[in-house]
Amino acid sequence: MDKTILLISDRESFMTKAIQDNLKEAGFEVYFSTPSVNELSQSMKVPITLLYLGEYVEKAGEGLTFLKDKILEDEARLFIVGSSEEIKEARVFIPDAVITRTFERPLNVRLLVDAMNETSEIIEAEGEKKRILVVDDDPVMLRTIKGWLEGSYQVTMVNSGMNAITYLAKNKPDLILLDYEMPVVTGAKVLEMIRSELSTASLPVIFLTSKSDKQSVMEVLKHKPEGYLLKTMTPGEILKALDDFFLKQKGGRTSL
Repeated sequence: MDKTILLISDRESFMTKAIQDNLKEAGFEVYFSTPSVNELSQSMKVPITLLYLGEYVEKAGEGLTFLKDKILEDEARLFIVGSSEEIKEARVFIPDAVITRTFERPLNVRLLVDAMNETSEIIEAEGEKKRILVVDDDPVMLRTIKGWLEGSYQVTMVNSGMNAITYLAKNKPDLILLDYEMPVVTGAKVLEMIRSELSTASLPVIFLTSKSDKQSVMEVLKHKPEGYLLKTMTPGEILKALDDFFLKQKGGRTSL
């Protein structure tokens, strides 16, 4: 089990040292970094990142944005500790879809350590699961689909087509669930970009769509995805469709 954590704050304070001591007692190896782009770009890839906020948040926008991208690229879990106002400010740069959990101060360190242990166990168990990238501009839909699938699959979420392309530059999921009706960069355009790159052209893509009329379905299918799923389907129906997809893929058939 990889029990490595990156602890990020503007400085090493009494509280961050207490967190490090408790994590080390629990068997974790803890590395420290400030939220500067320079330091974060040189930090190692770790399964869990802990961001300890302070008054520095409003001045650290560039670093927090870089951290968000790094979390997505490394497929890491991000935990945030801070006051309610600091967490609110951090969410301007780091969307909810990227955050695993938040802890408000005053902090119960034991509760935090327990959460780190539970997450390490989950990460280890997920090593055997198929990896699915879910792309949707609706944060509620992202969280909903993650809740439906995370018991059976390793789920990564991104909230735009361009974030998906950034993620795919360094990661290769087993399947991409792609919202067809996204603004700015549509699902169809994202699929076109995926298919145009040799490194991603073979990745299977299934569209997510809210429209079930014949004309809309035909429009979706003309882009030749591996299939499509309706957002109105029940959790059980979506899970079964994905299970069937991977079963058919194993047998050499790949479309829904």
